[in-house]
Amino acid sequence: MTETFCCCKSGNKSDSCCGAYLSGQAIPATPEQLMRSRYAAFFHKNIDYLIATRDPDHREENDRQLLADTCNTTQWLGLVVMKTDTSQLALGVGYVEFAAFYDQKGTGRLHGQIRGQIHEKARFVIKDGRWVYCDGHLLPPVVWGRNQPCWCGSHKKFKKCHGAP
Repeated sequence: MTETFCCCKSGNKSDSCCGAYLSGQAIPATPEQLMRSRYAAFFHKNIDYLIATRDPDHREENDRQLLADTCNTTQWLGLVVMKTDTSQLALGVGYVEFAAFYDQKGTGRLHGQIRGQIHEKARFVIKDGRWVYCDGHLLPPVVWGRNQPCWCGSHKKFKKCHGAP
């Protein structure tokens, strides 16, 4: 069996990165590890992991259905961790700013794929000795420079990859 690189774009092999968290073999030790593993859970449609790693105080009754709807209509394309704030880790709080890129199936009048991104400053807290996703503040979309490496991890310039018309 060939090892593949993790979909979270960490550059690590899947089995020694988010795969270990999704399978329950390891527990994320930092907010960034948890954020990357939650992206991987969205990528792999692992709804149980997404619910288990959400702050119980912020769960909603219909979370499972909302997550299932998202998983059924969304293809995750790439993740870029922009910044981590570890200044409050001793207090059990951490922040990760990230951009996640996706295609979503259009509905209604919008048929086909819709390209989008989530740019968020996410807040993580420790509950029962584990990091959980609490909430996040949505930020304006990141504008990708034409000559920057593409966010998908292809090592091509953005203009030659996902920025191509």
